[in-house]
Amino acid sequence: MVRIDLDKDLTGWRPDKGMFDKHGNEIEDRIYNQRDFDRTLVLEQRTQLVARKITEYLKSSNRFDKTIVFCDNIDHAERMRQAMVNENGDLVGQNHRYVVRITGDNEEGKMELDNFIFPESKYPVIATTSKLMTTGVDAQTCKLIVLDQRIQSMTEFKQIIGRGTRINEDFDKYWFTIIDFKKATELFADPAFDGDPVQIYEPDPGDPPLPPEEVDGEGSADEDFTYPTAGDNPTSPSGIAEPLLGEEGVRRYIVANVEVKVVAERVQYFDTNGKLITESLKDYTRNTLAKEFASLDDFLRHWSKAEKKQAIIDELANQGVFFEALAEEVDKQSGKDFDPFDLLCHVAWDQPPLTRKERAEQVKKRHYFGKYSEEAQKVLEALLDKYADEGVAAIEETQILAISPFNRLGTPIELVRAFGGKNQYQQAVSELEQELYRA
Repeated sequence: MVRIDLDKDLTGWRPDKGMFDKHGNEIEDRIYNQRDFDRTLVLEQRTQLVARKITEYLKSSNRFDKTIVFCDNIDHAERMRQAMVNENGDLVGQNHRYVVRITGDNEEGKMELDNFIFPESKYPVIATTSKLMTTGVDAQTCKLIVLDQRIQSMTEFKQIIGRGTRINEDFDKYWFTIIDFKKATELFADPAFDGDPVQIYEPDPGDPPLPPEEVDGEGSADEDFTYPTAGDNPTSPSGIAEPLLGEEGVRRYIVANVEVKVVAERVQYFDTNGKLITESLKDYTRNTLAKEFASLDDFLRHWSKAEKKQAIIDELANQGVFFEALAEEVDKQSGKDFDPFDLLCHVAWDQPPLTRKERAEQVKKRHYFGKYSEEAQKVLEALLDKYADEGVAAIEETQILAISPFNRLGTPIELVRAFGGKNQYQQAVSELEQELYRA
């Protein structure tokens, strides 16, 4: 979880005496705080900053990770959509559905809901919403939940977090990240957060994508709302324009020229029960492994016997071992090149870690490929290079033979025949893994 605190959210903001908003409305003189932002007062630069920080995170991870941005209301969701479009113009230019608003009043957005939650559908990638996606939506591949919404209800909080808790092994979805701008994740520390599972609506064929109460719940507040324009502003008896009215029927000021800055940004981790990990990631990983394996030898036996090494990695990830974060904590420079095997042995049993490239080079120096045909040796060498670049999961997939550089060596059937058949090819891969993890 990434918690980002903004200066105006912490200290509040008070307008200068006689200050007007961008539509010519005189702003009521008082201190506005996080409770007001995006409801009675809009700081446009705040919206832009939030969109920029979300985009920075996606650029550092994967810009096509499914993302839901929870906003305070429809107006906020639309402004956030536009801000995200501005920050991601290159990808929006490739497909305008890269960012969509999915709210009760937006028929076009609601039509994209099925595509958003369908794992095989690439677009939409980012959905901004207020209430419509809070409950019921089974977004199995959603990897990023952004909270720019004040959440006071524990039930609502658990339902929102539930959008990210579904696992989908086919799409490598074992974890998700929360970016919190409005202190909503403080509810994790509330005794009422008991980790009970959220309710997931799983429609049968022909059923609507949303449960009926979900549509009704937002419809009363959102679908009947018509956006007023600056030209439609009502005027007071004195002839001075009044602030725009929002969905909640409250007056809203729009302020464009107030700077907003990030004052604190920190990363926190939660275990599989939603409890904050207060120890270091190394200690947490060490304790997790101690529950699973009696010793290093016990771990090595399980690793050696596993038909697919990735199965052990996935299981530990499912139990809350954060491999990417752990790699950075072990070594910020080369940590990302460590095999998960090395990270685990190093953290739990103080074994010196090797990078994947170092392991691959050791195998090449042993010249154990000599028992294979020349064509089979080329395949094994390519598998080693693939392991060095991408890890063990890549070489355990038979489909790898259909992609570069293997497709330049022959068809998958031809390459498998070079080993004598499918069983012999799988045995060769298994022996290659044994060589990779020798001693």
